[in-house]
Amino acid sequence: MIRSELIALVHKDQPGLSPREIEQIVACVFDAISKRLAEGGRVELRGFGTFTTRARDGRVGRNPRTGEPVDVQPKRVPYFKPGKEMRHRLNV
Repeated sequence: MIRSELIALVHKDQPGLSPREIEQIVACVFDAISKRLAEGGRVELRGFGTFTTRARDGRVGRNPRTGEPVDVQPKRVPYFKPGKEMRHRLNV
């Protein structure tokens, strides 16, 4: 599902809101999640899952085209852990 599909789906369920209003709401939610993760926090949506970040150590990688070694810097990456209800829905 892409953002426009999400907006259309919410508009179908909430016809009193304009697509523009829904787009602003969706943008605010995604921005809040992104901001919290950038601060090093976590976001828990009950019944859906938890967004956190994980640290990846620096390493020596390889350029796939040339095979030359490349230093990959340490970084934080987003991580999602599905909640119990989500896992149940996926495995029914």
